[in-house]
Amino acid sequence: MENYLDYLRQLNFESMALRIILAMIMGGVIGYERELKHRPAGFRTYMLVALGSAVTVILSQYLDLMLSTGWADSLRENQVGNRTDVVRIGAQVINGIGFIGAGTILVTSRNEVKGLTTAAGLWASACMGLAIGAGFYECFLIGFALVIFIMKLLPLIEDAVLSRARNMNIYIEMDNIENLSNIVNRIKADGIRMYDVDIDREQNSHMPQVNGLFSLRLPEKRHHTEVLAMLSTLDGIISIEEV
Repeated sequence: MENYLDYLRQLNFESMALRIILAMIMGGVIGYERELKHRPAGFRTYMLVALGSAVTVILSQYLDLMLSTGWADSLRENQVGNRTDVVRIGAQVINGIGFIGAGTILVTSRNEVKGLTTAAGLWASACMGLAIGAGFYECFLIGFALVIFIMKLLPLIEDAVLSRARNMNIYIEMDNIENLSNIVNRIKADGIRMYDVDIDREQNSHMPQVNGLFSLRLPEKRHHTEVLAMLSTLDGIISIEEV
C-alpha cells in the first residue's frame, strides 16, 4: 500500500489523472451542496476552480523537476543561477486573470448573480495555458478534456437534478402590492414554506408595479415547473420565473 501511494505521489500520467479527477470531484461535491441552497457559486464553478488549482500545483512540480534534471545542463550553459524563479510569471498570470474574471460577474436587477461559471472557466483556461506554455502536454490534455466535460455535459445533469430540489427562488412581477397577500396565501395553502421575501416597488405613470423575490422550501421533491404553473394562475401576475 505504501509503495502504491509513493507511486501516486510521483509525477507520472496516472498520478496526474488521479489528482485532477479527485480535485474535480471534491469541488463538485462542495459546489453541489451550495447549488441546492441556491448560492451564487454552484457545483460547476467549484469544480472548475478546484481543477485549475490542481493543474497549477502539478505544473509547479513539473517545472521544479525539469530545472533539476532535463533543463539543468541548459541552465548551466546559459549561466542562469539556481535562484531563477520560473513560476513567478505564472503566479502573476493566475492573479491577473482574477481581474478579468471579476468583470464577467454581474448582479442583475432581480438580485441574481450571473457570470460565476464564466469567470471560473477563464481562470481554469489560464491554468491550461500555463501548462501548455511549459510544454506539459499530458497535464493539459487531462485538464482540457475535463473542462469541456464540465461545461458541455454537466449542465444537462445539473438541470435534471435541480428541477426537483426542495429549495427554489422565484422572481414575480405583480401589478400592485395588494396581490402580494394572494401569493403568500396560495404558497402556504400548498404546504410550501416561505423563509425569505424581498419586495421592491417600482412606481411608474401607469401602475404601481411590485417585484418580489421569494425563497421557498418545498414539502417534497416536486418539479419546479409545477410550482411556477400553480402561481402563474393567480390574478395580477405580470411575469414569474425561477432564478
